[in-house]
Amino acid sequence: MVSELHRFIFEGLPVRGMLVRLTDSWQEVRKRHAQSGGYPPPVTRLLGEMSAAAVLMQGNIKFNGALVLQIFGDGPVKLAVTEVQPDFTFRSTAKVLGEVADGVPLSHLINVGHNGRCAITLDPLERLPGQQPYQGVVSLVDERGQKLERISEVLEHYMLQSEQLDTRLVLAANEQMAAGLLIQRIPSTGEANLSGTAAAQAREDAIGRSEDFNRIALLAASLQREELLTLDADTLLHRLFWQEPLQRFLPADGVLRPRFACTCSRVRVAQMLQNLGEEEIDAILAEQGQVQIGCDFCGTQYVFDAVDAAQLFLRRGQQPPSSAQVQ
Repeated sequence: MVSELHRFIFEGLPVRGMLVRLTDSWQEVRKRHAQSGGYPPPVTRLLGEMSAAAVLMQGNIKFNGALVLQIFGDGPVKLAVTEVQPDFTFRSTAKVLGEVADGVPLSHLINVGHNGRCAITLDPLERLPGQQPYQGVVSLVDERGQKLERISEVLEHYMLQSEQLDTRLVLAANEQMAAGLLIQRIPSTGEANLSGTAAAQAREDAIGRSEDFNRIALLAASLQREELLTLDADTLLHRLFWQEPLQRFLPADGVLRPRFACTCSRVRVAQMLQNLGEEEIDAILAEQGQVQIGCDFCGTQYVFDAVDAAQLFLRRGQQPPSSAQVQ
């Protein structure tokens, strides 16, 4: 079974949606992490849900660059990251320092002392001179200061805070699949000013005021975790929205195919080592005889011996330093 991403709208209504099912791509991510021992089940589920959510968000904004979703804080999961490219290749990883009990909510994983944060970074593929990536950050609490216990709630909160858009997310993941359903209100366009309906549409644009979105979001919220992980796209969408005017958009080959791919390379690792400096690298070589860097996303190991290091810094005068790093 291959991974797939489906887009759809509700014809005549200010509501759009997407459904993602990561199967072979998610299993490839898990296989790479299994080489280094894998993750406890709650962390696996968190990374799976983040992977599905990040693919949905990349598809929603159609951004020509990398979308990076990060959750970090003061629990045993210090950092969880998913990066999605414009072609829907993605990679995910987490740093776990401490015991993780099965069945614990998000706050126990990453927001024990209310220090958890969610960051979404948009990094253009071709930056203009002086252009920096855009980053938005929100805390892992709601407007009342209560801890958010699911990544879907965190991202719904993020969309309200950063984009002022009503969003409903349903996410689920297990060892075989990571899946997600996104429903979002579409803002009214400026054409309303010409038709004399600007005031009415402005009321509809107010957060939480669109009756159409609220109705469809309520239907989406009825979706159970097991349904999301077991039903095919046609069955799932029909079961949820059979009374709604749903129209699906299919690309030329019938469906978009998210897949796992890592952007690490020996060149990028070399640039990172250059930025560490010759003195630091020499100290590592003196102690260990070589410099070995492993990619946290795919597990690839890069080894530099003394000859490699010498060549690295001989070339430094010919190549400008880069901030690119393998995380």
